[in-house]
Amino acid sequence: MASSTGKEHTGHRQRLRKKFIENGFDVFEPHEALEMYLFYAIPRKDTNPLAHRLLDKYQTISGVCDAPVDELRNEFGLSESAAVFLKMLPEMSRLYNESKMSYDNVIEPERVGEMFMTKFIGRTSEAVALMLGDAKGKMIYFNIIAKGSINSTDMPIRKIVDLALRHNAKVAFIAHNHPSGSAFPSASDLETTKSLYETLSTIGIELIDHYIITNEDYVSLRDSGIAGNIFYSDI
Repeated sequence: MASSTGKEHTGHRQRLRKKFIENGFDVFEPHEALEMYLFYAIPRKDTNPLAHRLLDKYQTISGVCDAPVDELRNEFGLSESAAVFLKMLPEMSRLYNESKMSYDNVIEPERVGEMFMTKFIGRTSEAVALMLGDAKGKMIYFNIIAKGSINSTDMPIRKIVDLALRHNAKVAFIAHNHPSGSAFPSASDLETTKSLYETLSTIGIELIDHYIITNEDYVSLRDSGIAGNIFYSDI
């Protein structure tokens, strides 16, 4: 026979599920949303106190999901499965957003920055993304092409050239993220952009723009004017 505590625990979960089905997370406090998400990783324990502790430590749900697996396990007693379940949330969010993109449309330069933002959801280390277009401006390639440490990533110029030639590209856009939060390019970013622009130009491919991505925003080196006269051709 189930205890009254067990019945209350089950009833609480059922009430939260009903609340979610009817309203989504719009009417949830952050701790309630995290508590419910953890139901599915920790099925036999009250996850409310844990959700509060995690948010007290990391402030936001994104902070919780970005926390190291070892820290979640050692400091909060999460199993490896529960810690990995939390890490999957931003990754699934990125896959969800990417799956809604159309790869059959002509590239719209004003939307490229937002599309790159999607590629970097949940990434806590630096990475480089490349978008290629054909002679008609149709997107023919869009993916992460390099990953590095949280402090730096070398631009894989040779790989970009190889991919551009393989896909018979005519235009290219690149982006990399600054997990530290500042979208302002470094001197190295500008030098690499110039080198890549010149290299691609020699094989008849135009580098249209280079974006610096953060969790909240992005900067277009072309539109901002920060890159000076690197992008000297018209789009």
